[in-house]
Amino acid sequence: MTKEFNFKNLIVWQKAMDLADQCLTITESLNGHFRLCEQLEACAASVPQNIAEGNGRVSTKEYIHYLYIARGSLYETITLLILFQRRSFINPTQQKAAEDLGLEIVKMLNRLITKQRSFL
Repeated sequence: MTKEFNFKNLIVWQKAMDLADQCLTITESLNGHFRLCEQLEACAASVPQNIAEGNGRVSTKEYIHYLYIARGSLYETITLLILFQRRSFINPTQQKAAEDLGLEIVKMLNRLITKQRSFL
């Protein structure tokens, strides 16, 4: 693996990819609600994308900025999943599993942000 793609070694990126994959599975199972499905796909995919993009930036300050964006996209993802569950598009078990993974990811993002801030 090249140094340029070392983000793939980050557990937080791997878990964010797992969450994005879960969200894609959910949207593929739904008929209709295209705008909400597209929004869920976009924000869920944005989490690992921003972790990767930040990792590829030159400065620590830029990296931290993208980690914050990833965290915001994660909150958006969880909000949509809660809405999907409230509307019975998904069952409570699916929503809880995704939210549990989301909590794990946000804790990891917070730790990574704190670590990166110590380098400033």
